[in-house]
Amino acid sequence: MAFEEEWSAARASAAQSSAMRLNQVDGSPGGPSSDAAVLAVNSDELGAIGHDAYGLYGRLSKDGDHARPSTFNAAIALMNGNFTSGSELLKVHDRWNTQLRTLLDACAHISNHLDYTKASHANNDVDIAGNLTAVSKISEYFK
Repeated sequence: MAFEEEWSAARASAAQSSAMRLNQVDGSPGGPSSDAAVLAVNSDELGAIGHDAYGLYGRLSKDGDHARPSTFNAAIALMNGNFTSGSELLKVHDRWNTQLRTLLDACAHISNHLDYTKASHANNDVDIAGNLTAVSKISEYFK
């Protein structure tokens, strides 16, 4: 097959497969199927997840720091005794602190973001309800 023939066949095939379809409803060919999964979350679920993240943050900030002072003291004692494991234990101590702070930051971010999202959605609902009330009052004048 020559290049021109192959190129023409490829263009024709592409034109058929990528035809634009507009104004379709669910279940119609090319549109979303009626059994497609829909992501829906209500405010109570967001609040529960945010509360769990806040609880995890509290427990981690308390319980995740138990071994830090004794690990640091052991590392210093080993280094003072000229043991090479002292500097390695200090690296473990520092890495633990870094990872703990990262995890605490992530929990705080999740909690704060979900609290903000919940409040923002509640404000949006109030705004929408107010706008719908205004529209219904205006429509009374046209009846």
